[in-house]
Amino acid sequence: MVGERGRRLLSRVTAGIPASENPVTHVAELPARAAVFAPWPEWAAGEVVSAFTAAGVRTPWAHQAEAASLARAGEHVVVSTGTASGKSLAYQLPVLSELSGASGATALYLAPTKALGADQLRSVSSLDVPGVRAASFDGDTPMAERDWVRAHANWVFTNPDMLHRGILSAHGRWARFFRRLSYVVVDECHSYRGVFGSHVALLLRRLRRVAAHYGADPVFVLASATTADPAAFASRLTGVGCQAVTEDASPRGARTVALWEPPLLEELTGENGAPVRRSAGAEASRILTELVVEGARSLAFVRSRRGAELTALGARRLLSEVDPALAETVAAYRSGYLPEERRALEAALLSGRLLGVATTNALELGVDIAGLDAVVLAGYPGTLASFWQQAGRAGRSGDEALVLFVARDDPLDTYLVHHPAALLDRPVETAVLDPTNPYVLGPQLACAVAELPLTEPELPTFGGDAARAVLADLAEEKLLRRRSSGWYWTSRDRPHAEVGIRGSGGDQIAVVEADSGRMLGTVDPGSACFAVHPGAIYLHQGSSYVVDELDLETGLALVHAEDPDWNTSPREIVDISVMSTQEQCTHDGVTVSLGEVAVTSQVVGYLRRRPSGEVLDHTPLDLPEQSLRTRAVWYTVSSELLGPPETTGPKRGSASVASVATIADGESMVEPSALTGNPAQLATAGAEPSARTGKTAAVGTVEPAATEVEPSAGTEETETPDVAATGPSVGTGNTPASAEVGAESPAGTEVLTPVGTEVAATVGAEVSTSAGTKVVATVGTEVSTPVGTGNTPASAGVGAESSAETEVVATVGTEVSTPVGIGVVAPVGTGGAGRAPGGAGLVPARVPGALHAAEHAAIGLLPLFATCDRWDIGGVSTAWHEDTGEATVFVHDGHPGGAGFADRGYAAIVPWLAATREAIVSCECPTGCPSCVQSPKCGNGNDPLDKTGAVAVLDTVLGALRRHGIQCGHGGA
Repeated sequence: MVGERGRRLLSRVTAGIPASENPVTHVAELPARAAVFAPWPEWAAGEVVSAFTAAGVRTPWAHQAEAASLARAGEHVVVSTGTASGKSLAYQLPVLSELSGASGATALYLAPTKALGADQLRSVSSLDVPGVRAASFDGDTPMAERDWVRAHANWVFTNPDMLHRGILSAHGRWARFFRRLSYVVVDECHSYRGVFGSHVALLLRRLRRVAAHYGADPVFVLASATTADPAAFASRLTGVGCQAVTEDASPRGARTVALWEPPLLEELTGENGAPVRRSAGAEASRILTELVVEGARSLAFVRSRRGAELTALGARRLLSEVDPALAETVAAYRSGYLPEERRALEAALLSGRLLGVATTNALELGVDIAGLDAVVLAGYPGTLASFWQQAGRAGRSGDEALVLFVARDDPLDTYLVHHPAALLDRPVETAVLDPTNPYVLGPQLACAVAELPLTEPELPTFGGDAARAVLADLAEEKLLRRRSSGWYWTSRDRPHAEVGIRGSGGDQIAVVEADSGRMLGTVDPGSACFAVHPGAIYLHQGSSYVVDELDLETGLALVHAEDPDWNTSPREIVDISVMSTQEQCTHDGVTVSLGEVAVTSQVVGYLRRRPSGEVLDHTPLDLPEQSLRTRAVWYTVSSELLGPPETTGPKRGSASVASVATIADGESMVEPSALTGNPAQLATAGAEPSARTGKTAAVGTVEPAATEVEPSAGTEETETPDVAATGPSVGTGNTPASAEVGAESPAGTEVLTPVGTEVAATVGAEVSTSAGTKVVATVGTEVSTPVGTGNTPASAGVGAESSAETEVVATVGTEVSTPVGIGVVAPVGTGGAGRAPGGAGLVPARVPGALHAAEHAAIGLLPLFATCDRWDIGGVSTAWHEDTGEATVFVHDGHPGGAGFADRGYAAIVPWLAATREAIVSCECPTGCPSCVQSPKCGNGNDPLDKTGAVAVLDTVLGALRRHGIQCGHGGA
């Protein structure tokens, strides 16, 4: 039977949970797949085939043979197949066959992490092919061994960081190696995205030109998890055309995939009274415990190092109550462990001595853990590629297995567990990178010129006109000299040490333990004020530290070890200015734009909070401003569309605004204020008007690029309980009722009707109906209907109440909310609720909170369409913006110059905002919670937020885009 073992394990972890409280929202069965074999290629060296056969590989799978043969024929190739599909053999076979001959060829292997590189080096070394001298060259390689590697190794295993700093910067010492370079292997290439991916793309172009300088033209072989359009992505990454092998011929056991939403905790409330949901980490501990008791070898993927440790500790504690011996079969695994510790854990898991391991994504890539019975994902890992990579650890030996996705209390996680098709049926996303980003291209071109003079014919490789403009700037700064033959480096110093390829470049802020002088890590200078401000909690290798001092001039943050029962949330004043608009479409009062923006932020204080959400205090800070020039997508809505149909708001560019607030996030806001006069005079909560630009200042937080923010235990999930529907009143004998404002049954009248009654209600009426009642509701109506009501398909607006199986017909402004899982049907061509072109129907005082809530949810859902995390992006929303003259919502990249995320948002504006709207509407909370519009990093304490107003805004925007956006590609879903 398909998935029998997976179903049995799922029954075990849900045993004892009442059916009414079952956290499983969806179960899918993924069928088993048989292997497709192919013969060993004729060109494969006999000693290599013998080595693989001795290692247990009797015959390659079809995709392995196909990719290997393409590489052997001199074609650049990317093999993009699932976890445990043997991608390693696809590149090992041609490389080992070449190196074992008498050609004297060399090869280079690149991995995103040292651990993966070390794992692959062990794999190659264990084959013991004659003539192959494989060695690592990374930060852990002793200095004494490095000379031997340069002089004798013919397959060098390294990472992009070492290629940048230690190989290309001193390529003259590697002349022998480059002269014979035949293959370049780029493993797990889907991980090269965003700013890091953009750096690596230019790094590979530098590698190709250095190899060409020595007369080599290596073949690129890339390995990737399943990704959208792998050939195009591999070509963007390497700068050469690549062929893709995507048909996975490896066997796979049947898998049961279950989606799990943790329960609400009635005894706790979060920010602004929002109920707290049991944390994904705590839920994973309990699930892991049940799986271990069942004897199932299991992995639990947790988003943070500390979370992995806490999940393992929780499971050990629970198991010790059942059988103390079982507690010893659970451990944590994460980066930061010594190599020998990691190897011991891997061996224990493979041998069965360890039954349960809570891990970060350290076990997602490369390390060969096979035959697991179950995988638990505590929180969405950020991309579908990572989701399937982690899920693929289950059943890797062809056995049946269970995959459990446990949602964190986050808009995206909540959306996914209630929209399983978006997780299980949607193609994986395209990895985003932008090698022409001037903030990346500048330092990379400086390195390229320092390595070898750059000539005019080489410019197209580096972006053509974009490269030419950057070179002109570098020449103006006297770093380069332009001559008739090209560009030449003029400084005695090499630029490589100053270029950080995992960030935006520049000197990093060192985090140092004050007592011992031990350096714990580094922080990008752009996010230092946010991540390591005085008083901040800094997490490193599962331990907590409190920051004592931040010195930006010396690049030093001093910390001391402490594990407090509170966490910190920075508060910022943020301004945003539109520098240039590159693309723009206007659709009947709604304008969508893409361009460059300047974000100016200043951390002015921080809150200390208990894990329960309780705020302990606010501490002011005096830190300098930070400036970020990046890319953003934004939409504006005219005051006519925002306001009630009978009124009009301030005109575009008006100097008088009734209520203005600017929200600057990663995700934050000021209190709305009633104003008479220019919005530049706005007095915000805790912030003075911005004297720098004359624009509205906002208290908020911009989510910094590449900052790891790890929630404390017990605070990951929050949501509100179901809203109780008004009960039926059967047999009252009422005739068809119509309640109108000012009539005998005024607004707010409750009308109770029997079975079969048709009710027509207008503005402000509240209608409670019995089974079988048909409800036709108009502006402002609240409709509450019981289970089993046979109403026609719902076309629902904002927040009305209805029970399971209720079907409601509603028009402009109607408030309709249904329990989780009840479908809300929107008329074709509308923004979702059939909102008429008359507008969102919001009074001015509601506009700031509505925009704020829409922005929070949009930031939460963008990772569904662009391969980013929440900390890669930030946002600002305002009821009036100086540069647009209208209500505006911005979502911007968190990296200098942008990383392509805003561009993806612009291209997918309709499906992105439609998913954002659906995430808000499908959440059962009445006023907003972390599952829909609240943000754990909101700079203004998630206040004000207007959940129903956010849906009204999104309905209006989507309605305009779907009616008038066809001409620029914004009209479809």
